[in-house]
Amino acid sequence: MVSPQRKFADRRDAGRQLAGVLAKYAQSDPLILALPRGGVPVAFEVAKALRAPLELVLVRKIGAPGHPEYGIGAVVDGSDPQFVYNEEAMRLVDPNAAYVEAESRHQLAEIERRREIYQGDRSPTPTEGRTVIVVDDGVATGSTVKVAVKALRKARTGKIILAVPVAASDALEQLKTEADDVICLQAPDPFRAVGHHYVDFDQTSDEEVTRLLDEARSGTA
Repeated sequence: MVSPQRKFADRRDAGRQLAGVLAKYAQSDPLILALPRGGVPVAFEVAKALRAPLELVLVRKIGAPGHPEYGIGAVVDGSDPQFVYNEEAMRLVDPNAAYVEAESRHQLAEIERRREIYQGDRSPTPTEGRTVIVVDDGVATGSTVKVAVKALRKARTGKIILAVPVAASDALEQLKTEADDVICLQAPDPFRAVGHHYVDFDQTSDEEVTRLLDEARSGTA
């Protein structure tokens, strides 16, 4: 779904607009998964409107040896953490197995450290067989959210819905082949930066992420 373009006031405003479109999933007992940090305020409003639990989906890139900015794969957290590798990049780089194993475990440890900051000792909710709504504040290239969706698929998640306020049209088309449903309010062409479509796009702090997760948890308890 794509609506006429106008700027969202902020991430909470975008979340409330998304929630209206996602209301059809309220009866499927969905789990809302936010990509931190910017996706959390958006997802908070969705979770509140759908009376659904809110959690995080944390993704860490696995970089090539000597070139950490070049991703050969990624680690995605959850009750059963998933390792997703880019087959083409792996063929080009041809890293040895020991490096891949060590770097994968290193990034998983970093994910666990960040999860503890945001959610303490609470364990991730299993997604197997469950309807999951993945939320971010926008999609430019789609690389991170695509990895998250692939990992959820590997974890035998039931139905995967991707929900974003704004996305680049080319990235959106790719993501439609990964998720069971894609909800996007705006897909401008040409696409500029995600922040261009918000009046207020200030950085979301760790403190805000923690506060919203705690508030969502108390609201759905």
